[in-house]
Amino acid sequence: MEFGFVQVLQLLGALGLFLFGMKVMSDALLLLAGNKMRGILATMTSNRFLGITTGFLITSVIQSSSATTLMVVSFSNASLLTLAESISVIMGANIGTTITAWLITILGFKVSMSEIALPLVGFGFLFMFSKKPNFKNWGGFIIGFAILFIGLQFLKEAMPNINNNPGILEFLNRYTEMGFASILLFLFIGTVLTIIVQSSSATMALTLLMTAEGWIPFELAAAMVLGENIGTTITANLAAIVANFQAKRTARAHLIFNLIGVIWMLLLFYPFLRMISWVSTHLGSDSPYISAAAIPVAISLFHTFFNILNTLLLVWFINPIARLVERLVPERIQAEKAIDQPKYLNKKVSKYPETIIALLVQESRHLYIQTIFKIVAHAMNIHTKDIISEEKPRGIIEKSREKFGIDVRELYLSKVKTIYGEIITYATNAQSALKLSEAQNNRVLEIKVANRKMVEIIKDVGELNRNVSKYMDSENPYIQKEYNRFRKKIVKVLRVIYQLRSEEMTEAYHKKLQNLRTISKKEIEKGPDLNTLISENKITTDMASSLVNDHDHLHEVIKKLIDVAQLLYSSKDPLMEVEKDDASSIKAA
Repeated sequence: MEFGFVQVLQLLGALGLFLFGMKVMSDALLLLAGNKMRGILATMTSNRFLGITTGFLITSVIQSSSATTLMVVSFSNASLLTLAESISVIMGANIGTTITAWLITILGFKVSMSEIALPLVGFGFLFMFSKKPNFKNWGGFIIGFAILFIGLQFLKEAMPNINNNPGILEFLNRYTEMGFASILLFLFIGTVLTIIVQSSSATMALTLLMTAEGWIPFELAAAMVLGENIGTTITANLAAIVANFQAKRTARAHLIFNLIGVIWMLLLFYPFLRMISWVSTHLGSDSPYISAAAIPVAISLFHTFFNILNTLLLVWFINPIARLVERLVPERIQAEKAIDQPKYLNKKVSKYPETIIALLVQESRHLYIQTIFKIVAHAMNIHTKDIISEEKPRGIIEKSREKFGIDVRELYLSKVKTIYGEIITYATNAQSALKLSEAQNNRVLEIKVANRKMVEIIKDVGELNRNVSKYMDSENPYIQKEYNRFRKKIVKVLRVIYQLRSEEMTEAYHKKLQNLRTISKKEIEKGPDLNTLISENKITTDMASSLVNDHDHLHEVIKKLIDVAQLLYSSKDPLMEVEKDDASSIKAA
């Protein structure tokens, strides 16, 4: 039978069915275990062996090295993983992907799945009627698993018999008998096929079928496997095109790691294949050089041994690989965005709960330190460089006599409003569109509360700004002293908060903020000494009225500044502390 256009379509259809089954199975596994896997990935330490184990486990469970790599690229983009950690996870993912080859070899060639595949689809379909999401996902996994092997069976049937197709046999003979050039050619073919179908598992299935049907010998199949290792890196590199330099570095590291492995394997290619043949025969199989039926097992062994040895060899060179990648992909300082545009948030990174939460925190902290911090300082007519200096607060206030003349309302509209709206939008979409755990949902709630309080700070400090500017150089030394005391308190609070910018809240900083909060609460209850000031005619009644109102505004600003710092930086349960403090304030009122 000639292999014509219809037969080509049948082969493509079978491959499409195989890929569809793989996707359904992988998607269902991601829904079943994705949150736990991403949680493990987000909390992993810098230990390289833990990273390898994490990558192996995730890929083994979700049955997709591409999905694991995309996850790693997204986490790198959100600064949840360092480059060294990302490389170690990718190494583990390369080992984990060998499980798929063994599944295809054992269940596709050693055991006939075709007789139970359709009953499995029916069995999985029953789960789809369940109202429980987990049961539905299990149903999806079973259906995908069955469709994968139905597609594999169709691939076997669609693969032409070369004995009945002399044209194909002549073509193969022409390109399989060129010595080492044939090895390089089929390595290239494996790379291109994997890039086209975007699945190393599908290319592996095709490779195993070609060997089982006698199309290509053992050594050329091994060359295709090496090509698949290079081709599978294209997915991560495509995803990193629109990402930041950290994600690009991770994708390049994946490519370099696999390329190094292929290079050393080519240098030891024939001795390594003889070693695989020896292992295969000692495990009870025939030699892959003699029997075509023995090649699928030998190829799976080759795939597994190669990836394990490559990892064991290069795990000691993670840092040199990282330094090489850093030179190839230098850190690019992004063009400064207009201040009213988000710096970190974009739709490309909102796929996973962990990444969107990390970026929401980064965006909120940036708004807090770079914008709210400056607006509060300038509203009190104090330079931010003085606040972050070593100078004592009293000295700062004594020398800060310049009136900045800022419009707090205008600053809110131009520098805060748009970013605040974007943060709330992304946070709300994350809560509605993503499957968040209770802890993740609480974290998003904390971020929303923190941003709402930042907006309230702008409103309160706007009220303060008018009278601070009016009385800071008043001819009345008593009212001037009171307002300079207000400014001094703001300097103290902002200075402690600025120290949080480069690290998570430590116990020492937490105590400092709590002390400031306690002092502020006591001063709210005490209030300014108006009786003395008025009875001794030191200030007018208008001044007294302004002083009372601004005293309340000041302590609202201080309280909310501390609340936001705890919500964005504390590792404790800041929302409970903030709510408890709000409740006690209401009772006191």
